This record gives sequence, structure tokens and C-alpha cells, in this order.
Amino acid sequence: MSTESVEPGHGHSPAAWTAVIIMLVAFAIGAVAFFFDAPVIVWAAAGLAVVGLIVGWIMKRAGYGVGGSKYTPKGH
Repeated sequence: MSTESVEPGHGHSPAAWTAVIIMLVAFAIGAVAFFFDAPVIVWAAAGLAVVGLIVGWIMKRAGYGVGGSKYTPKGH
């Protein structure tokens, strides 16, 4: 059994956090808009969730994802 462990990162990176925060805000806005029967805002929130995915992907490609050149993991 090997004692060497490679930490996969579990998404603790600026790219992941930014994407998740944008999508959480989008889902919160969408839920409130759905409650108040505002379909235009619901669809805008769905679009914002897609923007969150794209922003996370762009940041990962720019080096801010786990294993990226601009990301330094922090100790726990």
C-alpha cells in the first residue's frame, strides 16, 4: 500500500468558487422569480447560471483551476 497520496483538489480553486457563487445567485434569483410568477426573470436567471459555467471554464483555462499555473493550493 502506498503512502503517497495525490490530492485531487475537490474544486477548491478560484475558478470553481467563482462559478459556484454565480450559479448559486442565479438559482436564488430564479427561485424567487418563479415564486412571484416572473417568467422573464426566471429565464434570465437560467442564462446567468449558464454564464457561471462559462466563467468557471474560462477561469480554468486561464490557469485559475485546480492544477493551473496561477493556482496555489492552501494547506488545511
